[in-house]
Amino acid sequence: MNKILETVPNFSEGRDKVTIEAIADCFRGREGVKLLDYSADKDHNRSVFTVIGEPEALRDAVIRAAGVALERIDLRVHHGQHPRMGAVDVIPFIPIKGCALEEADQTAREVGKALGEQLGQPVFLYERSATRPNRENLSDIRRGEFEGMAEKMKDEGWTPDYGPNTIHPSGGVTAVGARMPLVAFNINLHTDKLEIAQAIAKKVRHSNGGLRYVKAMGVMLEDRHQAQVSMNLTDYTQSSIYRVFELVKMEARRYGVNVAGSELIGLTPLRALVDCAEYYLQMEGFSIEQVLETRL
Repeated sequence: MNKILETVPNFSEGRDKVTIEAIADCFRGREGVKLLDYSADKDHNRSVFTVIGEPEALRDAVIRAAGVALERIDLRVHHGQHPRMGAVDVIPFIPIKGCALEEADQTAREVGKALGEQLGQPVFLYERSATRPNRENLSDIRRGEFEGMAEKMKDEGWTPDYGPNTIHPSGGVTAVGARMPLVAFNINLHTDKLEIAQAIAKKVRHSNGGLRYVKAMGVMLEDRHQAQVSMNLTDYTQSSIYRVFELVKMEARRYGVNVAGSELIGLTPLRALVDCAEYYLQMEGFSIEQVLETRL
């Protein structure tokens, strides 16, 4: 592969294994495409796929996966902890090798157009592909979720970039766009009080005066009887994993709550984890070139 893009599509299904595998099959055994990872969360009722490939091959595989999702997922009967507005909720494209953000943007626009014209799915371009300032932030687009989207789209400011001007009856709407690498990082708390996780998330996220490049929300993990601070780090070089972890831990103390554990969703850049090792081990004069795998 001379040019490599990454995509991390999020689908609003985390419980039906047959549907999740049907989506995964759209990326398996395809020339020019490699499925690196996928995971499903029953509480969030959501699955996240990490796929790399050549731009055209990756584009076609994503369109195929979106078609499967729209056939099998019905948001009218969907319930989960994670906010959602579409069966195919969001499709980001990230430049990895031999290509720039502009090429990720071009692929995003081609996918958005195909979803609109071929599948009848309304599409909003977001992040670096956004056509309007109010569409740069995914949370602004998703506000109102599936249930409120039809009313929201009556406003001229929320006419989709591609597809029909009203929601897909069962598939909602989709956000597609180019962005830089993101780290999906969750911290579980030793408490079953959702309001504590929500209060901590409010302190951590940038929109409420917290850390720059951090989006956060409190959710409840019903199976574990644990509250969770679920986060996206949109630029880990500016707000690192260890800084976010320490801030959540510090805020949790005011409620007499400890951190139970943390998790990464999907894949993360090596540099993000090396930063944590360097911080916690207090390593002096360390270089990422000292990591064996970076020299292979």
